[in-house]
Parts: sequence; structure tokens; C-alpha cells
Amino acid sequence: MKANQLRNLTDAELEKQLNDLKEEYFNLRFQLATGQLSSSANIKLTKRDIARVKTILREREIAAAK
Repeated sequence: MKANQLRNLTDAELEKQLNDLKEEYFNLRFQLATGQLSSSANIKLTKRDIARVKTILREREIAAAK
């Protein structure tokens, strides 16, 4: 997901997106451990999406503190 798309979401929607991504990351790691993962690139993409969401939430937190 692109950062521009994420910036249009509300804080509640971002929190939900973050929880969904963390759950997906957990499932991907589980699939990797059991040998069922078809593409390990999905793990990298999911981690990046998690980082994007956390970055946007932190930017908003900093902006609100000013």
C-alpha cells in the first residue's frame, strides 16, 4: 500500500490496518516455518507496510504535540 493512500485514512483506520498487517505478518512467518510459504517476498512487503503505517501514526502524534 502506498503512503499517500495511508495518509488519507483516519487514525482509527490506521490502527485497524496495523493490526491486520501484524496478523498477516504472523501468518506469513508461520507459513514460512512450516514450509507452506510460496513467496518469501510477501514477508518483506508486509514488514514495509507495517513500517509505513507506524511512521504515519508517529508523524501525526508529533504534529499533535506541537
